[in-house]
Amino acid sequence: MPMPAKDIEQAIRAALPDAEVTITDLAGDGDHYSARVESAAFKGKSRVQQHKMVYDALSGRMGGVLHALALQTVVKEPAS
Repeated sequence: MPMPAKDIEQAIRAALPDAEVTITDLAGDGDHYSARVESAAFKGKSRVQQHKMVYDALSGRMGGVLHALALQTVVKEPAS
């Protein structure tokens, strides 16, 4: 069963409340997405650590309910 984009976004925002999340369905099948996640929580973390934070937010759904997620993480800078 595919995972709706809104469920992915909600899971990420639950773990990273300040996150700006953009989800794109790459194949129109609800199984292949790209996500851009911007959060201040990524500051000082390596790219691998940032991605792990997002995967952890998905609570084991990667590789099961969610087949593929192309992930881009960005450190959110404070507003000036």
